[in-house]
Amino acid sequence: MAGIREEPADTGLAPATGRGTDGWGPPSRPSSRPASARTAGRGRLGAGLVEVPRVPCRDPVAAVLDNPVVAESKRFCGHCDAPVGRGEDGHPGESEGVCPRCGTRYSFLPKLRSGDLVGGQYEVLGCLAYGGLGWIYLARDHNVNDRWVVLKGLIDTGDTTAMAAAVAERRFLAEVEHPTIVKIYNFVQHPEPGTGLILGYIVMEYVGGSSLRELASAHRGADGRREPLPLPQVIAYGLEVLPALGYLHGLGLLYCDLKPDNVIQTDEQLKLLDLGAVRRMDDYESPLFYTAGYSAPELGKRPPSVASDLYTVGRMLAVLSIDIPEYRGRHKHSLPGADQAPLLAVFESYHRFLRRATHPDADLRFGSAQEMADQLVGVLREAVAIGGDQPPPGLSTVFSPQRHTFGSRAELVVPEPVEVAAALPVPQVDADDPAAGYLATVTGTDPAAVVKGLDSAPVVTAEVLMRRARALIDLREVAAAGEVLDSVSPEASDGWRMRWYRGLVAVARGRATEARAAFDAVYDMLPGEPAARLALAASLELSGDQEAAARYYELVWRTDHTYVSAAFGLARTRLAQGHRSWAVAALDSVPDSSSHYVAAQVAAIKVRTSGRLATELAVIDLIEAGERLERLGLDSERGAELTAQVLCAAFDWVLAGGDGTDVSVLGCPLTERDLRFGLERCYRTLARLAKTRRERTTLVDRANAVRPRTFT
Repeated sequence: MAGIREEPADTGLAPATGRGTDGWGPPSRPSSRPASARTAGRGRLGAGLVEVPRVPCRDPVAAVLDNPVVAESKRFCGHCDAPVGRGEDGHPGESEGVCPRCGTRYSFLPKLRSGDLVGGQYEVLGCLAYGGLGWIYLARDHNVNDRWVVLKGLIDTGDTTAMAAAVAERRFLAEVEHPTIVKIYNFVQHPEPGTGLILGYIVMEYVGGSSLRELASAHRGADGRREPLPLPQVIAYGLEVLPALGYLHGLGLLYCDLKPDNVIQTDEQLKLLDLGAVRRMDDYESPLFYTAGYSAPELGKRPPSVASDLYTVGRMLAVLSIDIPEYRGRHKHSLPGADQAPLLAVFESYHRFLRRATHPDADLRFGSAQEMADQLVGVLREAVAIGGDQPPPGLSTVFSPQRHTFGSRAELVVPEPVEVAAALPVPQVDADDPAAGYLATVTGTDPAAVVKGLDSAPVVTAEVLMRRARALIDLREVAAAGEVLDSVSPEASDGWRMRWYRGLVAVARGRATEARAAFDAVYDMLPGEPAARLALAASLELSGDQEAAARYYELVWRTDHTYVSAAFGLARTRLAQGHRSWAVAALDSVPDSSSHYVAAQVAAIKVRTSGRLATELAVIDLIEAGERLERLGLDSERGAELTAQVLCAAFDWVLAGGDGTDVSVLGCPLTERDLRFGLERCYRTLARLAKTRRERTTLVDRANAVRPRTFT
């Protein structure tokens, strides 16, 4: 008797179960816009950031198959994998028989019929589905309020590998209790019709929604053609699955066979089904089941691991969100490039997330389901922002908030490298570091005191050295900070924290290209962290790549409005590219609740009125700048300074031939005579507020020089 090897379906999402043949096991086009992120209708899926369409619970009786037959193309011998049960000369193949190659008996017929009473309490209604390890039957539990349950048995009782997997499933499932994992109620036995052979059945809760494969297959674009699911929806699924895998990992178990077929959505809840491949982490003997196109490349050569489980999450998200040509063929263990999958070009953080999740080297993938979920939340926040919605501020689990805002001066000058290095967020201390407890006691804002306190550290670890380097950067002792980092052991130098600190030192030294490489590596490792993108944007700006810097500044600012440095950085880089209106738009997006709101508005006034020829000004620039200044309500000195700047721009504009007939700015008609009077008043006001005699004299001279000639 043979198990079923499932073949690719037209959707490109049907499963193909593979069995390792050596080592650790026996034979065995994107949516045009993301899912809605509107507040209305948001449920538990997607961390409250996106709206995921609900899936109604399927009527159990309507789900029963009328004719439960295994397709001939999916019939293979469970012993030698030869095709069996195939028709010839127009005659259908037999569902039962003997393999012509090895003589092993096979049977693909259901072992239970409607009306059978299993275990003395479960009345069978019929078959629901079949899969790689067994038929699934619908039944009523007469001992518990006639609730609907599912019985799962074996397709092929002669397949010893499948039998072993079923036994493993029974052993582990009794320990599992998680809201996102199907509940196991019981394990019962029932004789096989005709032979009397006792078969085992797992009794599970009935989950009546649709699998992710079915949802993906049914998704259609505006033209009626199938297209991948919206990215925020796919990420929401990943965020629901990861805690379930993390729970299993906490029990010392591995799921091993995650794929869209094994995840069902009902209403707003997901459930992991088919735990037949679950095994203990220290189990090197049980049969290993996995699915081609989703399984990690090392399986069959190395035992499954947390890293191989997390790999399947990345692959599942990739298959659901993008068209992957031959995802069980030439792209079996790789992703298409951004040129082949435009969605990956638009959502770069998601692309980097997938690359790390499915890295060929298991040691370079995410270290835990929690770490992977934390980064995926950040990726989702960015995807929501790119889609046009503003997500609420998020709290990083690995970085402190930004220490200071850099480059927020109204003059929009490029910040000094040391200013950038001192302002960027600080990595949280690695809790596994031996000195983590001591470092928690080294507090305070005085960097000199921090350096002194670190001299008393009970053990000098990588975290101690990184904290010292941070304090030295704050003291502007950049060369000394670099020497401290050079003393870190090679074993601790490859992590993202060390790369981050090396990037800070490179920035502070003015080595922008070196800093760019370091922060780009951090971004690869932490694709959901705005801090990584902010640091990369700053190093790109300092290296002169304004276009790339603007792109990352915009990603950060759209995603999280607590990073005001990104708003000013976006304005600077847009202005450097000649996009004045875009620069003003970036400054206008700084909310009035921010302590940097006034600086942003003053910068917008300067962008409107300075830095270009008078002939390039438009009257709307002058009017808008004046109205903006009137709304600010600045103090006398600052208000007079900006008023003089706006009126100077208007004066130059009029002298260059601008026609301001019937137009006033800051209460001053746009005529040469009126503007001269207006400027004179501003300079005399500033002279009265001047702090030194020399400054006062200079301002009086300006007032006298600009005032129009009069007869009085």
